[in-house]
Amino acid sequence: MRRLTFLLRPSWLILAVVVAGFAYLCFTVLAPWQLGKNTRTSDRNDRIAASVHADPVDIAGLLSGDGKNTEWRRVTATGSYVPNSTVLVRLRHLDGQPAYTVLAAFRLDDGRTLLVDRGQIAAAQGGTRPPAIADPPTGPQHLEARIRASEGVIEKKPPTTEDGFRQVYTTDTAQEATVLGLPLTPIPTDGLGGYLQLDVGQPGAFTPDALPQLDAGPYLSYGLQWLAFGVMAPLGLGYFVWAEIRARRREKSDAAAQPATPAEQVTEAPETATTADTAESPTPSPTAKPNDPAPIKAKTTANEARLADRYGGTRR
Repeated sequence: MRRLTFLLRPSWLILAVVVAGFAYLCFTVLAPWQLGKNTRTSDRNDRIAASVHADPVDIAGLLSGDGKNTEWRRVTATGSYVPNSTVLVRLRHLDGQPAYTVLAAFRLDDGRTLLVDRGQIAAAQGGTRPPAIADPPTGPQHLEARIRASEGVIEKKPPTTEDGFRQVYTTDTAQEATVLGLPLTPIPTDGLGGYLQLDVGQPGAFTPDALPQLDAGPYLSYGLQWLAFGVMAPLGLGYFVWAEIRARRREKSDAAAQPATPAEQVTEAPETATTADTAESPTPSPTAKPNDPAPIKAKTTANEARLADRYGGTRR
């Protein structure tokens, strides 16, 4: 186990914590986030595709339901538009140009009132002001539309009144009920209370919003990539540990394979040398000492310096 003590150094401990934290986030946050978006997008595409060929149903039968899988369904509504109920949604685009979404209230024959998206209309005067907007037709009307979920409210952008129109920044049934002072009935959906988005050619409709493209997007591949990253990170750490152990073994082997120094060769001379040979041998230099450890020490010091330069300190 001594060969693994280097893993207790701060640099290795920090690396292990970072890798573990990254892998945890990949498996518990990042991958589920992308895979969840893929599931929601695929579910939305399935509902849109099914609604294209499905016959519309009466909206009155859905107002008391649980709202499960109701968004994008085609419905019919019978009633009349509420006079003076126009609200504009700012910062929209039509054919790449500034536009407004026109909203209005529609009262059903049973007395309940719904929010209706009449479609988009191009802005006037260089895209800075709304154009003249025709009021919706009066009298009884029969509408065909799709159910849409409310977008929510932007807290930092409250409703305003400009150029003679009440204006908001999102299509939200609860917000528009406050702006109009009407008890709008939210249509049950999986999200926030919904509203009606008119189909093309309906009474009072402008240019409807186009249906989203039925493309699941890159979310599935992104989710799989995060899962792969979560697996690769610990494997990468294991590879670096193995490479470090292998390098340490190789350096120990190289140190053991170094040739003997001249001083070591002198100490290993045969003991059978005769006295005469000893007498005739040259007198050693005063500076030379048998078994002098200086060469070995110098070699060790050089090896430690090389390791310190590589690993940032003395290794254990």
